[in-house]
Amino acid sequence: MKYLSNLSRVKVFLRDPDKKSLLKIIKEFTVLAFHKKEIPFYYFKFLYKTQVTNYLDYIGLKEQQLITTDIRLHNPEYNSLINHKLFFGLFHEKSELNIPKQIGYNFASVFFFNNKTIHIKSKAELLGFFETVFNTTNIDGLFFRPPSDYGGRGCFKITKDKLTEAVNDKYEIFMRDTLVHTEVIKQHEAINSINKNSINTLRMVTLVAADNTVEIVSALMRFGVGNSVIDNASSGGFFVGINIEKGTLKDSGHFLQEHSGRDVYEHPDSGVKFKDFKVPFFKEACDIVLKGVTIIPVRLIGWDVAITENGPVIIESNSRIHIPISDMAYGGLLQNEHVRKVFKELKTNALS
Repeated sequence: MKYLSNLSRVKVFLRDPDKKSLLKIIKEFTVLAFHKKEIPFYYFKFLYKTQVTNYLDYIGLKEQQLITTDIRLHNPEYNSLINHKLFFGLFHEKSELNIPKQIGYNFASVFFFNNKTIHIKSKAELLGFFETVFNTTNIDGLFFRPPSDYGGRGCFKITKDKLTEAVNDKYEIFMRDTLVHTEVIKQHEAINSINKNSINTLRMVTLVAADNTVEIVSALMRFGVGNSVIDNASSGGFFVGINIEKGTLKDSGHFLQEHSGRDVYEHPDSGVKFKDFKVPFFKEACDIVLKGVTIIPVRLIGWDVAITENGPVIIESNSRIHIPISDMAYGGLLQNEHVRKVFKELKTNALS
């Protein structure tokens, strides 16, 4: 399977009309290998494209390993609060952060709702359980997520008007998996105009810099395509970088190489162009993730933020921030002075 995946990436590279000349590719690959002191196969994922002129500003594999695993940036004691969606939701019910309303959860056939434990043994009982949930909460939809998976894997939603169909379709999943149940978010209409089939979230990366200031070093917006309710790039969606100073989308978005590797300038379904699109409540989104760092004082966190008509909502946080995506969205994270200083700090201390 991995061989076929790598083969498909090679085909994307070979067929891409937007790649540099062969001589330029060989030269840059060699310079990158010398500069990073590694074999930079990642060059062929994105850096080979003609628009990438500052290829040395992108984070290499060794640097990625350092910044995503060093305990000076990732306190192990906080990992469960950051990465586990159930613990994150339960914890922030008591905090000042605005998060989706957590309705319940289940450990396979054991369901928890409204301070009660219910053991489900049949489709009829599961249908009755969700009928009670919808009638008690007066909501129209529920979104379900595995507590520890990444990239949107295993996520789905059910609605009150199609409840019987959903129970019949998802019964085995409910009886087998652990899932967190949250209220379906109502997305801002401006974002619905681009794609209404998924909640299209911001990924905002906060860094506690070497001087102890908190900086947002990268921001991007992810979009689903087709009928998918998932916006993650690793699950077939794409992402568009955000100009942090202006709060606007950049000109183009990117599919990951395993999903065609192409650049897009408008949403493939709605046709809405990205250039200069102003993200609603972007300043407030910045404020809420900066507030999040004061509650969970970890130096490097990726925050997933949805935008509603009433402002930003933090969906989840991640210690695995998917460096390549943030790198591409920023245009080379090593251009950022705070990122450079943190690398200098980590590398200097590692040698001492």
